[in-house]
Amino acid sequence: MCRRVARIPTFVYTYTPYRPGPRIPKPSHVRLVSSFSPTAHTLRKPHNTPKSAHAPRHLTQSSTGVVTVGILVAIAIGGVLLIPLTKSASSNTNQLQNTSEVSKTSDPTFITLEMAPQMPPGRPGTLTPEQEVKLREFWAVTLRVFGVYEEPTSEEPNGVTTPRASTTEPPETGGKKEKRKSRLHMFKKSKDKNTDSESALGTSTPSDLSQLTLADGEDKHGETKDFKAALANTTPDDLRKAFWSMVKHDHPDGLLLRFLRARKWDIEKALIMMISTMHWRAGEIHVDDDIIRRGEAAMLEQSKSDDPKIRKEGQDFLDQMRMGKSYLHGIDKEGRPICVVRVRFHRQGEQSEQSLERFTVYTIETARMLLRPPVDTATVIFDMTDFSMANMDYTPVKFMIKCFEANYPESLGAVLVHKSPWIFQGIWSIIRGWLDPVVAGKVHFTKNSDELEAYIPRNQIPKELGGDEDWAYKYVEADPAENAIQANTEPRDQLLAARSEIVRKYEGTVLDWIRSAGKESANEKASLESVRTQRDALAEDLKKNYWELDPYLRARSFYDRTGVIQEGGALNFYPSKEPLKAQSAKPVLNKVETSPDDLD
Repeated sequence: MCRRVARIPTFVYTYTPYRPGPRIPKPSHVRLVSSFSPTAHTLRKPHNTPKSAHAPRHLTQSSTGVVTVGILVAIAIGGVLLIPLTKSASSNTNQLQNTSEVSKTSDPTFITLEMAPQMPPGRPGTLTPEQEVKLREFWAVTLRVFGVYEEPTSEEPNGVTTPRASTTEPPETGGKKEKRKSRLHMFKKSKDKNTDSESALGTSTPSDLSQLTLADGEDKHGETKDFKAALANTTPDDLRKAFWSMVKHDHPDGLLLRFLRARKWDIEKALIMMISTMHWRAGEIHVDDDIIRRGEAAMLEQSKSDDPKIRKEGQDFLDQMRMGKSYLHGIDKEGRPICVVRVRFHRQGEQSEQSLERFTVYTIETARMLLRPPVDTATVIFDMTDFSMANMDYTPVKFMIKCFEANYPESLGAVLVHKSPWIFQGIWSIIRGWLDPVVAGKVHFTKNSDELEAYIPRNQIPKELGGDEDWAYKYVEADPAENAIQANTEPRDQLLAARSEIVRKYEGTVLDWIRSAGKESANEKASLESVRTQRDALAEDLKKNYWELDPYLRARSFYDRTGVIQEGGALNFYPSKEPLKAQSAKPVLNKVETSPDDLD
């Protein structure tokens, strides 16, 4: 359903079941409409939209220089985003034709967005047969690590292969040594087979997964070390719990696919990346049991502590929230959430390293809450207004690069470097050398609001950035009692038990899928389609369950208090304004080569 509204739009996402739909005939653009209605996601061809006369500039070369924290803050936060997933918004031609009927009977405010004509490739519902095989193989080795699946090791006289018993938890033992022995049992090498054994999928994988490693040139963030540490010191069930904790409202297939795409569909490299990420989340940074669970209210409490160290950590975190060093506001023409990073507000030494890391991860994880299919990436506006050399800081730069490249893959849609001064030429030369070429190719330079308008409608660009939107960031303080519901453990435990059952069923359907590999009969193909449908339905159940659990697991944030994130996971990107008519979105123009002389 599509309807134009007044100037500043209200954009609301609601649940859309994960169902693979038909590929939409490729028009120049189609429109995504989201509303409060749970059936509101529909696609329709729009009228042709003229191209903007203002072409964004793209830097292709620059001189040497030094590093600024700003761009990497933006990119790291833009890497948020692990994790959300994509599906077709319509399942048949009738749905496309019924758009106008739905809009006539619905009252909520709508916004029309220019979207890609179909879901991006490599997502649930848009996989090629070869990619489906890769995903199935990745699930097999992942469930091996989790102790849920072990490959067949014996063959009965009738020729039937019997898999070893699988388990989701290691046996309870009284000693640490026995527990570790149980932990590594599934990785031991077979006495009757070579080091590389043929898997149930017909592919060769090491029977001892702990021997996997990355080449030195491919491991700049130490992923191999973290991977081996996770296998040696973490039980299979703890790794499994870390994975399902990261899933949250996402499609589990989609989360694994992020790692596969980031590692160019190399299963072993993707496994190392994924397990090292689980180790980082649960064992190092404590994303889910501390940063997200305790949130801003805990930092407010710490800022009043009698302990100077604890008090400083709370104050440092809140200082960054209050000044709006980075904030999430609005969406671009592709429907991607926007993170604005005001580089001028960073000064080396003003906040502790721990506080900077906490603020970075908190912003990334909060941004993940703003992603809904078909949108699974974010756009970062990296405001260089009044930038100076005092804004540079090496330590957080290194942390942010690792966050983005190693722990939040495939989450960046675009980075817009806005109003960069001439001194940024050399800085960009160094930063670009640190980035993956694909990531570097997503960085665009805009000199003014006209060029920024190629990506964001002018009435959705805040006046601070040269646009027409009368909005400014103003922090709303946390209420010390806003997370009181977390103390109510009985309903939380009931929801967690329900989630565990959904997870068990999901893993069961994946195991059925794995064990059916290589069966090409017509009945088996129909069965595989049925398994895929079951996974999508269970993914939808997981999403609904998460949003019921959300108040118990995630502390309320600034974006909950201001109505951006609403009950049940609904989103309203412009909650503080009356609905206004949205401008017709302009297509992003073709890339324009930019020389260093254009950066002044």
